[in-house]
Amino acid sequence: QVQLVESGGGSVRTGESLRLSCAVSGYTVSVNCIAWFRQAPGKEREGVARINSDVRTYADSVKGRFTISKDITKNTLYLEMNNLKPEDTAMYYCAAGRACYGWQAGYFTVWGQGTQVTVFS
Repeated sequence: QVQLVESGGGSVRTGESLRLSCAVSGYTVSVNCIAWFRQAPGKEREGVARINSDVRTYADSVKGRFTISKDITKNTLYLEMNNLKPEDTAMYYCAAGRACYGWQAGYFTVWGQGTQVTVFS
């Protein structure tokens, strides 16, 4: 079993930065794909960034502002978010699976509980 625990959310002003963390524990050798999703109130969940066997993919809405990275020694995934905008306000979730070639939920078998990010102008 793999467990994911997110942290690092908070409330910031437009243009500021946050770094989210996702601690990965359990049978981590089964995880080749790990990703960040977000869901705003009243909206569908959307993929933000993912790493699949060291290939990084970003949603168009965050390209150039967000950076996904992982520290294998700490079993931790990060999402560095710069130049935050009010439209980035959402609950952010970490998700993992054996492999992923898109944002379809079927690729992701384990989900964290989420961490809230609020950006105000």
